[in-house]
Amino acid sequence: MSVVTRFAPSPTGYLHIGGARTALFNWLYARRMGGKYLMRIEDTDRARSTPEAVDALIDGLNWLDLQHDGEITYQFAQAPRHRDVAEAMVKRGAAFRCYMTAEEQEAQRNAAHAEGRAIRSPYRDGKAPPAPDASFTVRLRAPDDGDVLNADLIQGDVRIKARDIDDLVLLRADSNPTYMLSVVVDDHDMGVTHVIRGDDHLTNAARQIVIFRAMDWTPPKFAHVPLIHGEDGKKLSKRHGAQAVHEWRDMGYLPEAMNAYLMRLGWSPGHDDILTKEDAAPIFDVTQIGKAPSRLDFKKLDSVNAHFMALTDDSRLARLVLGFIEQRGGETLGGAERVVLANAIPLLKKRAKTIPDLAEQARFVLAKRPLALDEKSQSLLKDDFKQRLLRLRDRLANEPAWDHVSLGSALKAFATDEGVGLGQIGPGLRAALTGGTPSPDLGQTLELLGREEALARISDQV
Repeated sequence: MSVVTRFAPSPTGYLHIGGARTALFNWLYARRMGGKYLMRIEDTDRARSTPEAVDALIDGLNWLDLQHDGEITYQFAQAPRHRDVAEAMVKRGAAFRCYMTAEEQEAQRNAAHAEGRAIRSPYRDGKAPPAPDASFTVRLRAPDDGDVLNADLIQGDVRIKARDIDDLVLLRADSNPTYMLSVVVDDHDMGVTHVIRGDDHLTNAARQIVIFRAMDWTPPKFAHVPLIHGEDGKKLSKRHGAQAVHEWRDMGYLPEAMNAYLMRLGWSPGHDDILTKEDAAPIFDVTQIGKAPSRLDFKKLDSVNAHFMALTDDSRLARLVLGFIEQRGGETLGGAERVVLANAIPLLKKRAKTIPDLAEQARFVLAKRPLALDEKSQSLLKDDFKQRLLRLRDRLANEPAWDHVSLGSALKAFATDEGVGLGQIGPGLRAALTGGTPSPDLGQTLELLGREEALARISDQV
């Protein structure tokens, strides 16, 4: 049997981080098994399923490079097919027309709750309608005996008593299909063999298995993934900060880092190596996903992102940093500034965790003269130190090589000649060169600024 997985989100205006992980697990499993990974938009809630919401969802998946196979299936467009299946179930005796009014349904629901049982409609066994033109829904005729077994690939065997399953509504009074029916029909028609989704759907599996069997269809194999919790161990919510993929993108995380981190929220390959999704696909095993909820660990995410930033192509990082500076700062960099920025990336990227972090570390090379010194920098540049700084400028001006190794040696030699430690020179020099913004080792700072700019910044202060 060829494996077919699917990711079937409802558009909400963004791709939730939990949904992104579900999509990733489906993608990994399909690639591992040489099968297909399909995409379905469950857009039956027309008020929420706007074109903008759908586009935001797809944009998030595209950013993560979780490309689906074939065309996207839109659930709302399949509604006529869903209605046909409901009518077929009525003919089979697996479903029935229910004429309960809203008040009667409420009474049945209350009675069932009080007795600790599932809802059973009085029309399930052929009771005549109250009037020839009475409004009706179509309900599942839930089984009364036995167990419904879901041999879940993650949770293990999950058994539910058949009598605990309600006579579910399949078609509403306006003939619109319900989620429970639509999902089953779409999964069957799309040839889905494996459903990997959040364990908030675990109880739905038994209900859906009953519908599959009512049509003599083979249910897919289910794998219900524990949800993601915040660092405090509680269900992820707005109080934990960013929940949407686009928010993580805007915070400066790389898509490959997000994939590498998300796949480890619940799944382990048995070692601590940081893997790309392409590296993970050949060894991914859905049965290795744990049963306990995973916790977001922002320090771990930063570490994973730093790993990928150090490996990322310099020109790509330069574009991302440039985009961040121009979008967030509202400034446009000229050609010369872009060159300076690009030259700084290879060194600075080894120290950065995110794109904003890298942009902050590159700020000193883009600063305009004369620099605006912060309070601490001003305190370091006293008159007596300025005389020493003047002598250092003259020494550096005569330095034949302008690379960080040579410059580092020159600074040490100057300190020796001055009869002081480098610690009595370095802070003031850094203040003159950067104004107080972050910068790397002084030799590297001088090299990145270039001879002309570095000497000019020192001269501005002396």
